[in-house]
Amino acid sequence: MLLDRSQIEAILPHRDPFLLVDSISRMDENEVTGHFYVRPDLDVFRGHFPQEPVLPGVLIVEAIAQTGAVLVLSKPENRGRIAYFGRIDKVRFRRKVIPGDELELSLRLTRARGPVGSGVGEARVGGEVVAGCELTFVVGDAEEQA
Repeated sequence: MLLDRSQIEAILPHRDPFLLVDSISRMDENEVTGHFYVRPDLDVFRGHFPQEPVLPGVLIVEAIAQTGAVLVLSKPENRGRIAYFGRIDKVRFRRKVIPGDELELSLRLTRARGPVGSGVGEARVGGEVVAGCELTFVVGDAEEQA
């Protein structure tokens, strides 16, 4: 493990119940791999859906984005800043994510120019792709309105 949850909290502004990355296992200049254990006690399962708990797709995309944000906000020029969604494209969900699954989250930066960048992300469970997307982000100061 390269980064644990406490080290991730030093980079990202997210906190429970909305921090969706438990660890980072790989990170280089343009790629990052993170992990999120889908705990059965996550509050979201009380309502989505109680009879058949499924992690909402929007949270899978958020977990991919948070993993990418660890990469982007780790760069010296972005420390202490925040990454905002600019756009989400080509989202595809391939299967349900349920309590007990461990998401392997990856993001590869495809473009970064000034405060704006984009990347291609995936979520896998047991090596199987469960979701993918293209993300555009803007890095700004936490006080700014997105």
